[in-house]
Amino acid sequence: MMKIILLGALSAASLYFAQSYPVASIPENLKKNANIVIRKDFTTVQINKIDEIKYQYNTVTTVLNKDGNEKAVAYIPYDKATSISDIKVTIYDEAGKKIKSYSKSDFNDFANNRQGVFYSDNRVMVFSYTPVQYPYTIDFSYQSENKNTIFIPDFVPFYSTNTSLEEGQMKVINTSGIDLRTKVYPSKYNYASVAETGNGNEKTYTYKNVPAIDDALLIPQPLKILPNVSFALTKFNLAGRQGTLNNWTDFGSWYYNNLVEPVAVSTPAIKAEVAALQLQGSVEDKVKKIYQYMQTKTRYIYVGLGIGGWLPMMPEEVHKKGYGDCKGLTNYMKTLLNEAGISSYYCVINSGLSQLSFDPDFPKMGGNHAILMVPTENGNIWLENTSQQTAFNHLGYNTTDRNVLSVKKTGIELINTPSYQADKNKEKQKLTIKIGEDNSITGEGNFFYTGNQYDDNLRFVNLDPKEKNDALKRRFDVLNFEKVEMKNFVNDKDKAVITFDIDFKTNNYSKNAGNSLIFRAVPIFSDNIYKTEENRELPFEIRQSFEDEYEIGFTLPKGYKIDETPADIVINSEFGHYKLSFIKNGEDLKVIRKIQVNKGTYSKEKYNEYVSFRKKILNMDNSKVLITKI
Repeated sequence: MMKIILLGALSAASLYFAQSYPVASIPENLKKNANIVIRKDFTTVQINKIDEIKYQYNTVTTVLNKDGNEKAVAYIPYDKATSISDIKVTIYDEAGKKIKSYSKSDFNDFANNRQGVFYSDNRVMVFSYTPVQYPYTIDFSYQSENKNTIFIPDFVPFYSTNTSLEEGQMKVINTSGIDLRTKVYPSKYNYASVAETGNGNEKTYTYKNVPAIDDALLIPQPLKILPNVSFALTKFNLAGRQGTLNNWTDFGSWYYNNLVEPVAVSTPAIKAEVAALQLQGSVEDKVKKIYQYMQTKTRYIYVGLGIGGWLPMMPEEVHKKGYGDCKGLTNYMKTLLNEAGISSYYCVINSGLSQLSFDPDFPKMGGNHAILMVPTENGNIWLENTSQQTAFNHLGYNTTDRNVLSVKKTGIELINTPSYQADKNKEKQKLTIKIGEDNSITGEGNFFYTGNQYDDNLRFVNLDPKEKNDALKRRFDVLNFEKVEMKNFVNDKDKAVITFDIDFKTNNYSKNAGNSLIFRAVPIFSDNIYKTEENRELPFEIRQSFEDEYEIGFTLPKGYKIDETPADIVINSEFGHYKLSFIKNGEDLKVIRKIQVNKGTYSKEKYNEYVSFRKKILNMDNSKVLITKI
């Protein structure tokens, strides 16, 4: 992944273009597990005044194979406050011989948004090279000048797996007279280190020879493994609005006065809208009614206009158009609650699969998502405002178990979002199965999901019946359905519970052994393959706790008896526990399965213990029942 920061001083930049980058000179340890090797990543940041920051950027990347192509795309994000100049791209072959040079005219210019249609001041210039052969090297440089000084990019060796770094350098020259706060976050796992040189107004941070992080099973995100350097000016500019950033209180007051209060504007139409809901009951009852009403009349669309893309749309605009982004929809929901006399707080969060929290001791602008928090006597209510399907007071796995910047008039308060324990992230599965003499089974199933497992099943909501059935076939492919039909799908948006039933048939489930049939005790389970690693280099991360409870009832064919079942088993581990038990009742057999897995980051030394735990479970899920013809 090409970082979007900026680049090596002009004298340095011209020197780089004179250099050659033969692939043979890459150290062997940097080729291991790597699809790309960043040969040089040089950034110079020059802070001239509160509303002027200049960047010079030069990165040289060798792409070793086709899997590295996407990570070597040269791209330049910009907005109305940014001017870009001196764009150069040169491609070299494996020997370091120049193939071709390119300039600004070879870049495409796009709206900078993954969701497609939207409104934004944010744009990106992109240069994509189609290689003739591998490996090849791309040398990319440009200069940028920005009036917004609230953001100074972090300095990280790289952001993705299968990427290594030969040398990275960030030079910061501050002649603005404004204090620049800096914080170095060392690697928790001693994976790499940053060298700091210089003093006063000029400092340089350097990484050298950082090997690639392999995309191994359960690997934490690179940001959690690598060192990082963060920067924040104590006085800043954002789209002409200046503020101070010494502490969360200062910054929060600025944020509230510039990005929250100016758009907290109701209208007669919004007043009438809330009045028409005829709210009654507790605060929670009122919030739920407003939230679920809001979901029916709005949809998410990305918007990045106004004050650097951080100012929410006006509530009136959301009210009229029926759409908004996370900022606009959160602000609209906040305005509806204000009309009902209910206080709420606009919250900025780092949304993503890995839990990333703000540092309480290092205030800076950040976050990539907005949600709403409503304090009540019974605890905080959390509202995700971008989804028409998410349940009331439910946060998904992208926003749980981390902190938010709760923006108040008196400043920012850091508050933790809920953390769901295993028994809150639950699947209940109840199957009733008839064994056929022809090796088939027919059955019915009831499924129940809460917590993060509720989130996993929201994908079914907008599918038509055929799509639902096809998705079930893919999800439960271990059973190899001949046919399956999902029925009675319910998304309970009051309780954050999804339930559905299925009817199914599968051929070749059992196998013949003389006068007997042998079949698997657990029809639907996870058949992930876990392999031991003798030389595991990094810890592993179980990102979510969960708990599954299965009850499987088998009815035997007439004239058969249960001959043999496995013994009940219990497996206990620091990673969780598992229990499988068998209850015989004449021609019926009931199998009870319960598994709980605990989230956490565990040392590399424990990885093979975890693999052993999962393999034992897999073996038990595959355990066989023997029935014999009488």
